[in-house]
This record gives sequence, structure tokens and C-alpha cells, in this order.
Amino acid sequence: MTSYEELVENQAIRVVVDGIPIAVVKDSSGAVHAIGDTCTHGEISLSEGFVEDETLECWAHGSQFSLVTGKPLNLPAYEPVPVYPVELIDGDVYIDPTATKEI
Repeated sequence: MTSYEELVENQAIRVVVDGIPIAVVKDSSGAVHAIGDTCTHGEISLSEGFVEDETLECWAHGSQFSLVTGKPLNLPAYEPVPVYPVELIDGDVYIDPTATKEI
């Protein structure tokens, strides 16, 4: 996976876990979030987008997704992306791609 120290605040990175593309973000408070990396509007990689507070914005059409709930906060996207549980163990970030957080 990746280490917590390798994550840059307010930047997303793309990881693939068991064939599932996931955008991983360390927000400005230091919390780590993992959401589906594919925008539900245009099949665009969200990890190439812009992070602000607890949102990740798709660079192509401007849809913003909550890093906490996965829900789109504006159009054109109207379908949420999955949110995956994150666990920090000994400085490493672990994501379970088989489970989604219950929000």
C-alpha cells in the first residue's frame, strides 16, 4: 500500500487494490480518506482532481465528492462513489476494497 508519511496533505493519489482503483487523500486535518477513483459522471480518475477540505473535485467537469460520504455535492454527477474503510497500522495505510463504509 503506502505509508502515511508519503501522503501529501490535500493531494489525492491513485492506488489499485485487488483490481479496484481508489483515490486516497490526507485532508488538512491529517485524516486519511479512500473513495472510488472513478467519477460517476464521466469515467474520469478523481485522483487527478483537486482536494479542498473534505471534498475531491473532478478536474474534467467540476463535480465535487464528499471524502466522508462519497456523495456528489454538485452536478453534473448525481451518483455517489464508494467510500472504503481506512486503517493506519504502524504508519502504513491499509484499505479494505471489499467493504464500503456505512454512512
